[in-house]
Amino acid sequence: MSSASNETARRVAMLRDMARIRAFEREAVAAMRSGEAPGVVHPSIGQEGVAVGVCANLRRADRITSTHRGHGHAIAKGADARAMMLELHGRAGGSCGGKGGSMHIADFAVGMLGANGVVGAGIPIACGAAQAIRLTKEDAIVACFFGDGAVNRGPFLEGMNWAALYRLPVLFVCEDNGFAAFTRNSAVTAGGGPAVRAEACGVPATAVDGEDVLSVDAVAAELVARIRGGGGPQFLHAKCYRWEGHTGTDAAGYRPAEEAAAARGRDCIRRLAALLDPEEVAAVEAEAAAEMAGHRAAAMAAPWPDPGAAFTDVQDAGAPA
Repeated sequence: MSSASNETARRVAMLRDMARIRAFEREAVAAMRSGEAPGVVHPSIGQEGVAVGVCANLRRADRITSTHRGHGHAIAKGADARAMMLELHGRAGGSCGGKGGSMHIADFAVGMLGANGVVGAGIPIACGAAQAIRLTKEDAIVACFFGDGAVNRGPFLEGMNWAALYRLPVLFVCEDNGFAAFTRNSAVTAGGGPAVRAEACGVPATAVDGEDVLSVDAVAAELVARIRGGGGPQFLHAKCYRWEGHTGTDAAGYRPAEEAAAARGRDCIRRLAALLDPEEVAAVEAEAAAEMAGHRAAAMAAPWPDPGAAFTDVQDAGAPA
């Protein structure tokens, strides 16, 4: 296969991943709003290019840690979307047996160490995983996703210091969508922002347009190669914008309408689609929509977990004999 054909195939694969993430989240939000899926969903619609561009450069053995907004990271890393939808609905067969819901999806089989409902909490987990990789001399790295709101929390400083001190094989990926929940992050963050703080701890930082998946792919490829080559931790500052509110029920009235509209005009999916055959693009998007609608229907028809399952996955170390 020619290099041009390889490049086209890679672009189509990235388009498919982004389309699947968006279709999944649209179904997930609809399921939450209708009452089908209990709990809260935090959509990442508009940010798909970051997850896909980074994970396109990871191997199955590599690990990732995620956030409360983690559906895209999980799907991009290869997690089972059907099991994820079952998990959101609290049904048997879910990624975590129906116990965790949207914010706690994990799939160790593909290196997805877990979403996390605590802001910034994935950072020390990623460092721990990277430390284990270093100790066992395993050929793998860790990609740690977090939002710009995490840079104002203690685990960020702890993680940067730890990774830099021990030159851990970890790629820190800051998905900077400009908001920490309902607050514009620039209003509550002193100094020069995420990249400056990382570099102050000795972690080299690189900025990228997170709404251009090809740019993310190219920069991530370079940073991942440095890490695999023993270059220590790297920091990727990806500027992006979430189209929806903080949760599926948040109308995001705190954001100017023109700002949100401009972001939709920078759609990472449409920017990549413009470089591909329109018929193939339409087929990819239709396939993704049908797949995720099918997963939602299957989740609604799936049984609830056996009540006895509540007593599994419970730590009993140190319990009385």
